[in-house]
Amino acid sequence: MTQVDVLLGLQWGDEGKGKIVDVLSPQYDLIARFQGGPNAGHTLEFDGKKFVLNTIPSGIFNEKTMNLIGNGVVIDPIILKRELDNLKAAGHDPVAKGKLVIARKAHLILPTHQLLDAANEQKMGKDKIGSTLKGIGPTYMDKTGRNGLRIGDTTLPDFKERYAKLVEKHKEILSHYDFEYDLSEKEAAFFQAIEFIKSIPHVDSEHFVNGYLKEGKSVLAEGAQGTLLDVDFGSYPFVTSSNTTTAGACTGLGIAPNKIGQVYGIFKAYCTRVGGGPFPTELENEVGETLRQVGHEFGATTGRARRCGWIDLPALKYAIMLNGVTELIMMKADVLDGFDTIYACTHYEHNGQTIDYMPYDIITVKPTPVLKAIKGWKTDVTKVSKVEDVPAALTDYIAFLEKELEVPVKYLSVGPDRVQTLVLN
Repeated sequence: MTQVDVLLGLQWGDEGKGKIVDVLSPQYDLIARFQGGPNAGHTLEFDGKKFVLNTIPSGIFNEKTMNLIGNGVVIDPIILKRELDNLKAAGHDPVAKGKLVIARKAHLILPTHQLLDAANEQKMGKDKIGSTLKGIGPTYMDKTGRNGLRIGDTTLPDFKERYAKLVEKHKEILSHYDFEYDLSEKEAAFFQAIEFIKSIPHVDSEHFVNGYLKEGKSVLAEGAQGTLLDVDFGSYPFVTSSNTTTAGACTGLGIAPNKIGQVYGIFKAYCTRVGGGPFPTELENEVGETLRQVGHEFGATTGRARRCGWIDLPALKYAIMLNGVTELIMMKADVLDGFDTIYACTHYEHNGQTIDYMPYDIITVKPTPVLKAIKGWKTDVTKVSKVEDVPAALTDYIAFLEKELEVPVKYLSVGPDRVQTLVLN
């Protein structure tokens, strides 16, 4: 029996997972998204075109690969329909080709979930989490509260009655907020999208994935967001509402822990974060703005400007430990092309101590990063297509990271296109 490889982000999301899944997909028979919702924005570029996927797995452009939206994902039918309509208009129709299936146990995002999300953020004011307002958190709350609706429910004869019951509960909660809303337009679009989603095969993801393994087929589990946004181990409460770690692949697809194979951990050559919460290496100056502009650090889903800073090794070590990472993938090395000197945070000064781990009270007591200066390569690496042509200073930077993190860097990305990816070892 084969095992499930896992690909996930090691920082605060936006590491470039979509591109790498696209690059790796020819090696796999099945790509399975295991958590998160349409707050994800997986960007893929090839043949002069750019695509942003929110819910659909990033293996969708490989002709031979099947794609599964797993049970750990929360699905907005309206967004999923729009996503598939856009793909079809661009000449890619995974539904017609039979290359997309959805887990029956995946939960549905209702229009009222989005209203609850917006009302709560409005009430919190300056203390808001920085939600994408997609209704993700309220949907996961209903899931754990055992009130949610699932994809499999859409085919039941009393689905509309179940929907109405949950909406009434949401309206009661909304009545306690000073929040105006109009549900009618969104509700009509929701039910139209539900009818469309019924045309996509529904499967029991646990049997589906394990069936692939029994047949000796290869499976890649695709994560969304990043490890430092994990609801249990991230910078709580400034986190997402799901488990973004390797453990989340087990519960988000229905696979046993002993079925996990390689774990690919993706990180940027620097660091970014969207929304509120701690960010020890953040650069609120011209350098940070340079990283933002050169790296096009604006959310693929929301358009929000990302906070930027130097790479954070204590945070990366933490993420590697939690996930059991076996191979690293470094993204956006090209963004650092113009720097004479770059920096890496090796430790924190925190409460009078020098530490190399993320402290529990990182939310309330901001750590001061201890930075190591590293010589920049001052070379345009976007045209580099052979490993032997990688600048020596960049090779040195990678060697430094491998020594610090104790995990090899397998892939190096030097640009947004799928062809701008080097296999290092």
